[in-house]
Amino acid sequence: MRIGIPREIKIKEGRVALIPAAAGELVQHGYQVCVEKGAGLLSGYTDAQYLATGVEILPDAQAVYASAEMIVKVKEPQSSELAMLRADQLLFSFLHLAAEPELMQGLLDIGITAVGFETVEHDHRLPLLAPMSDIAGRLSGQIGTHLLHQPQGGRGVLLGGLPGAERGKVVILGGGIAGAGAAIMATAMGAEVTVFDPNRDKLAALRALGNNVTGLHPYAEAIKQHVMEADLLIGAVLLTGQRAPHLVDEALVKQMKEGSVIIDISVDQGGCIETTRPTNYENPTFILHDVVHFGVTNMPGAVPRSASQALSAALLPYVMQLGKADWEKNVDLVSGINVKGGKIIYPALLQ
Repeated sequence: MRIGIPREIKIKEGRVALIPAAAGELVQHGYQVCVEKGAGLLSGYTDAQYLATGVEILPDAQAVYASAEMIVKVKEPQSSELAMLRADQLLFSFLHLAAEPELMQGLLDIGITAVGFETVEHDHRLPLLAPMSDIAGRLSGQIGTHLLHQPQGGRGVLLGGLPGAERGKVVILGGGIAGAGAAIMATAMGAEVTVFDPNRDKLAALRALGNNVTGLHPYAEAIKQHVMEADLLIGAVLLTGQRAPHLVDEALVKQMKEGSVIIDISVDQGGCIETTRPTNYENPTFILHDVVHFGVTNMPGAVPRSASQALSAALLPYVMQLGKADWEKNVDLVSGINVKGGKIIYPALLQ
């Protein structure tokens, strides 16, 4: 199996799918690996570091796509990349097809087999999505703090408060890995944190972070009351492979405080807040109903070195499996097949 790793071209995306150490492991196990020139630079990895592990460096994306039997990349293929994919290839990347019908149709037209990182399951967990969800959650706390600054359009609130000033209020929708990451950051900053999730065990774990954390069941009226009081609202709802449900509608956003901030981590899957729309790191925010919205679809791309290291560690065993002729005997990988041979395979995408 010849594995190709192209340079990511999504706006301000600095991650690379496999760092040199991971690519070198593949070479040691007999795989051929080719990497596009400069693919690792924004993550702090030089071509020389890849060459030292036995990887081949190719001059451009066209050469990588033409040469490889399997393409391993971070973000979903952009329009220029679709044109380079072939039916006889395997694509292994984040896909988020429930929110990208045009991309899904493009992959169907090609006839390629595409396995989505976000739909690979092991023991009802998502091992490839988990590290990026953790990063996105933690970033939401950091970014939200900054966006609450008055020069960024925010309310001018210091989330942790200080003697003589009240604490900021953070509301998190979803207590999974992304929501927990957000709660960890917000709690550490001293904010007043409320997390909504239907799973009592998750709420119990989050309450243990500190006395400034409250865990609540997501009753509609409770969500409404807390969202109206929030300085920072973080959406972290995930239904595997499906569009995220809207837990906050536009009418409720209109009732939020002027200068409050929304960060919708679930934007990749359509967003759990109705007013959310995708943005990028060149133009990350927009203001609607006097509320600052942040909808960047590749949040971990802001910390590419950390993100690439974490993602590579999770990906490596699965890439090794995909490189074998009998990879479809691997239940985890089969669960992640989104499309194959011009047909939709992942059940949630058929709904």
